[in-house]
Amino acid sequence: MNLRLYLWQRGTAALLAPLILIHLAVIFYATRQGLTAADILSRTRGSIAWALFYGAFVAAAAIHAAIGLRNILAEWGGLGGRTLAFCAVGFGLALALLGLRAVAAVVLP
Repeated sequence: MNLRLYLWQRGTAALLAPLILIHLAVIFYATRQGLTAADILSRTRGSIAWALFYGAFVAAAAIHAAIGLRNILAEWGGLGGRTLAFCAVGFGLALALLGLRAVAAVVLP
């Protein structure tokens, strides 16, 4: 793997660590407070802060996972060249689109 991908992988990991901890803390808070899905959605609808938080989460996860899959396909699958790049980028874009669709469902009014 080249240095650029290595740095992106490590950078997204560093970003994901606190995002995951905050996400888990919110889940624990919501369940301990007995909040329903409707209660949670009423708090997140129209929130730019939640959109930015989960948008960053989705972007970091999509980049991180795509690079990881690329490494797995190269090492274990023997893929290389354009096929490897196509698979990794396609997977990353699919994750990003699905994740951003979920963010939109949670924050858009």
